[in-house]
Amino acid sequence: MTDVIREKCKSLRLAYVADLYEKIPFENPQQYLMDLLQQEIELREIAKGERLIKKAKFMNEKELEDYQWGDHIHFPANLDRDSLESLSFIKRKENVILSGAPGTGKSHLATALGRKACRNGYEVRFYRVADLIELLEKSWAEGRFQQFRNRFNKVDMIILDEMGYVPFSKDGAELLFQLISDWYEQKSLVITSNLEFSQWNKIFADARLTAALVDRVIHHAHILSFTGDSYRVKHALSNR
Repeated sequence: MTDVIREKCKSLRLAYVADLYEKIPFENPQQYLMDLLQQEIELREIAKGERLIKKAKFMNEKELEDYQWGDHIHFPANLDRDSLESLSFIKRKENVILSGAPGTGKSHLATALGRKACRNGYEVRFYRVADLIELLEKSWAEGRFQQFRNRFNKVDMIILDEMGYVPFSKDGAELLFQLISDWYEQKSLVITSNLEFSQWNKIFADARLTAALVDRVIHHAHILSFTGDSYRVKHALSNR
């Protein structure tokens, strides 16, 4: 009988009912069926979130529960911690810029927000900016740039980590500008950078392109400033 139930669940694409039906307490038929279907839905959502996390290609498994909030993070007037964690900025297609010294928790926070977004059903992609530029230049050289752009058609949130750590070639900067122009008011960007906007011309070859890119990035953006010493340096010193 168990095999028959499993086969029927498979034909109905009920991934979890066959494993759950004996574990649900029975009070009455309506309650039992509601609880069984609710468990199926919840487990499907968990599995979908994990699939989206895998597709996003995060560099680590940082979570909001592990994040050390502190007064080194300066929020803008129109955003607080609860609003940020609610991810409402994604629905409004707004950007979040995390700017400050290396090692102050920007990448951890960006990753943690991205992983939560995946669990909430959003399509997310994570890139270190230097790696993205390399992929853009390769796709252009191989005549696949339009295909690469199309990868983001259904993506809701893009995390660009470490903007400013490595300067770009002129071609790479122009290709990145095209992508960000595509995403303008269509996607939410979360960008981490160790540079203030006035210093972005150090990484982009063209001053006019830099100004146009910054204009698109900061429009509809929440800018968080990170101050203080590097966590990694403090941890190394404490170990000594």
